[in-house]
Amino acid sequence: MTPLGLAHLTALQLAPPTLVAEAARAGFAAVGLRYIPATSDGPAYPTEVGTEAHRTLKRVLAGEGVRVSDIELVQLKPAIDISSLASCLEAGADLGAAAVIASGDDPDGPRLTAHFAELCQLAASFGLRVDLEFMRWRAIGSLPQAAAVVREAGQTNGAILVDALHLTRSGGRAADLISLPDQWLRAAQLCDATAVPPATETAIIAEAREGRLPPGDGALPLGALLEALPADTSLSVEMPMPALDARERIATAFNATRHLLAGLPRGTGRRDCRGWA
Repeated sequence: MTPLGLAHLTALQLAPPTLVAEAARAGFAAVGLRYIPATSDGPAYPTEVGTEAHRTLKRVLAGEGVRVSDIELVQLKPAIDISSLASCLEAGADLGAAAVIASGDDPDGPRLTAHFAELCQLAASFGLRVDLEFMRWRAIGSLPQAAAVVREAGQTNGAILVDALHLTRSGGRAADLISLPDQWLRAAQLCDATAVPPATETAIIAEAREGRLPPGDGALPLGALLEALPADTSLSVEMPMPALDARERIATAFNATRHLLAGLPRGTGRRDCRGWA
């Protein structure tokens, strides 16, 4: 059975100890944690090694049998001070995270790539991977743009986070993943959405943050995506859906995804479908 992770955005109103408990109740094996806010007024739940809050969270994780898959979200803006992130990365690594998620928010490509490389180097000192997530409304808004940054940065722990919604809404296809190195595709986020995209950028952002559907309930080509990813790519569910309360939302996210995954092949497209669309 494929272990599933729960992205914090699914129930961002829950502090990490509660999120972990609800994730375990639903059947999730891992959680991602929002350590750095993604918007100026957005929630975030950082801890520091040595604090009581951090020790409490470690106890909850151990007690519930849930691991931390990643921490987020480092926004690679023009004036970012990478060195200031050391305590955040240390805390994530101490919780057992495998990766830190970053977004590309600098129109200056060479500077952004340099900052990504610097982040990778700092993350490597804590045993972490850096997953660059592309989102249509950010400077790095598509899979080719993210791949270019990872390639040019040349860091062995640099990778791409593939979000099913962002891939589709940016004009990408599952087939676009097949030519990328397996080591760049260590994590993917699943959800679903309608076939017709929102008409404006504002509406696209709103859909991503609060308008997603349970996997299998929409029109995204999730089966093709799963075939195109390496078989050992870590999967999580990112399904913010305010119409459901947090507990029901988390349970729905797990049950819908487990139903979707039942019987679906993983990774077969990478072996023999290089021209497949």
